[in-house]
Amino acid sequence: MDDALMNLKIVVAVLLIAAVPVYAQAQNPSTEKVSKGDAEKVATIISSDKAKTQTFCDMQKLAEQIRVAHEKKDNKTVEELFEKIETLEKALGPEYAALIDGIQDVAENDELRAEFVSAFEALVRLCTK
Repeated sequence: MDDALMNLKIVVAVLLIAAVPVYAQAQNPSTEKVSKGDAEKVATIISSDKAKTQTFCDMQKLAEQIRVAHEKKDNKTVEELFEKIETLEKALGPEYAALIDGIQDVAENDELRAEFVSAFEALVRLCTK
């Protein structure tokens, strides 16, 4: 398994974990669901903006640090790193936020999940250049 695919799996895990508190705290849950094309749209928005691409890549580095801290059972560091990711996520725009808010839809739908993995795998590859 190449590093990009492993990093993508880490990102997906981090996104799923990060989305849980957001989902649980939502007082007015969005009626909009993630649909086909949303992950591709978000990936295109991020990849076409150098600053957003750098932010996404910075999030990848933090995701790796979270994985290491989690393996060491360093919950304080995990929480601190998640806070940094949450701050960075805001810079990726409302489309990214909407996609993450709807991550449950992605997790429950094979077609959406495949699109998400494909789109974000392409973004991860940008980080390795």
